[in-house]
Amino acid sequence: MSHPHPELGAPPEIPEGGLRITPLGGLGEIGRNMTVLEFGRKILIVDCGVLFPEEEQPGVDLILPDFTSIRDRLDDVVGIILTHGHEDHIGAVPFLLREKEDIPLIGSKLTLALIEAKLQEHHIRPYALEVKEGDRERIGPFDCEFIAVNHSIPDALAVAIRTPAGMVVVTGDFKMDQLPLDGRLTDLPAFARLGEEGIDLLLADSTNAEVPGFVPHERDISQVLRQTFDKADKRIIVASFASHVHRVQQVLDAAKEHGRKVAFVGRSMVRNMGIARDLGYLKVPDHLIVDVKVLDDLPDEQVVLVCTGSQGEPMAALSRMANRDHQIRIVEGDTVILASSLIPGNENAVYRVINGLTRWGANVVHKGNAKVHVSGHAAAGELLFFYNICKPRNLMPIHGEWRHLRANADLGQLTGIPKERCVIAEDGVAVDLVNGVAKIAGKVQAGYVYVDGLSVGDITESSLKDRRILGEEGIVSVFVVVDSTTGKLVGGPNIHARGSGIEDEAFGAVILKIEEGLSRSASEAVMEPRQIQQIIRRAVGKWVSDNYRRRPMILPVVVEV
Repeated sequence: MSHPHPELGAPPEIPEGGLRITPLGGLGEIGRNMTVLEFGRKILIVDCGVLFPEEEQPGVDLILPDFTSIRDRLDDVVGIILTHGHEDHIGAVPFLLREKEDIPLIGSKLTLALIEAKLQEHHIRPYALEVKEGDRERIGPFDCEFIAVNHSIPDALAVAIRTPAGMVVVTGDFKMDQLPLDGRLTDLPAFARLGEEGIDLLLADSTNAEVPGFVPHERDISQVLRQTFDKADKRIIVASFASHVHRVQQVLDAAKEHGRKVAFVGRSMVRNMGIARDLGYLKVPDHLIVDVKVLDDLPDEQVVLVCTGSQGEPMAALSRMANRDHQIRIVEGDTVILASSLIPGNENAVYRVINGLTRWGANVVHKGNAKVHVSGHAAAGELLFFYNICKPRNLMPIHGEWRHLRANADLGQLTGIPKERCVIAEDGVAVDLVNGVAKIAGKVQAGYVYVDGLSVGDITESSLKDRRILGEEGIVSVFVVVDSTTGKLVGGPNIHARGSGIEDEAFGAVILKIEEGLSRSASEAVMEPRQIQQIIRRAVGKWVSDNYRRRPMILPVVVEV
């Protein structure tokens, strides 16, 4: 990936008494959040999340941060602080703990419960330290204080990390809703106190830095949901993130008011809402929740389904419903509510699902036509307010694409932070905090690590390029038999095409070109199978390009006899 300092090499040794901050994910992208802090040869990690694949990454399930730069130093890692329980902040933890199981996890009650449930699937039992707002813990050389922040999931925390090199504050994802559903406000007095003490470097959420003003209140959604429920005369299907406890609570409340039963659909939704209910974060009225298996016994006007798939994920419940690949069949008159924002890059997938649902007769309610979601991230007005409270000496925007990072840096400058103290980095760029000044020091490896089924890191960019070619252009296989001593053609060529749009019979015109090429190679004593494959590949590739303007993958198979 490009960044504004292409000449950067590997960072030098950390200056005496300095603190190094290296983001391994979350900068220049929405997701994969992971930041590494190093002081005194000890490492503290803040968050360890995943990024979800886009269309140009076919077959990929998840994208992880690259652990290469710390892999040989896992014994120096004193802990992983998890700011909240969203997948883009905790989803990669199991893959890191596979490499060293005893790294302590530090987080709030709900956050740890969500990650521990995931780790059970990987047969990992972590050491966990539960913290809450106001707590202060010594983690190696890092003195960590935890501050309440409001987000779209309960129990989110920011963290102030004090070291002899200075204080670093990481906001995590946050907003400043003054009427939160759970009454838990972003603790502005605590941030003001830290500002008075002196925040040397603030790592701040950039996701909504381009959005003017303030984010609407979460509770504004409740009235829209009630109105949608009022109009619905058949089933209601609500798609949300599997960890969006606040939104699910609003759905449960609306369902109770309208005399409907609720069923959770999707393994992660069932698991997470069960955890939230058991811990008291989700208030579930008696007899409201039913098993999805009993839905057929209920009238449509008494049914609410809560499922995953609000981002158009191909294997999630909603996408499968849209594709008629799920036990729940969308029928005329169903109401589907997409109760989440559009993550950049997912637009095409989401609208494909919306079109699929509409095709089967569903009334689809989404952010584009109704106020069924508010963001969990501070908008520009909130960030300006926040910076004036915190008064950081240095600002490093995190959690966002390039446009978000730059917009956030501009906001910081408006509040008086000098331009040279607003550090715009990207994944892998190391920033040193020395004598109260944050400066870029170098870069480490921080590429994408792809998860495909049970494979982690085996898929490369070259593999993805091959997959894209197969998906877009198809494949042409050419089977020939050659004499192992003379290199002459003794059988074939047999040609078959799949997904290329070219009928097998059309390849008769290229067979003569292959035969001529192989005859010429035999006369020149070319008998190596790899060379023969290349001759076939060139002949077929040129013919297909000249006649069809296509570039399928060409797979020659050479058998020697």
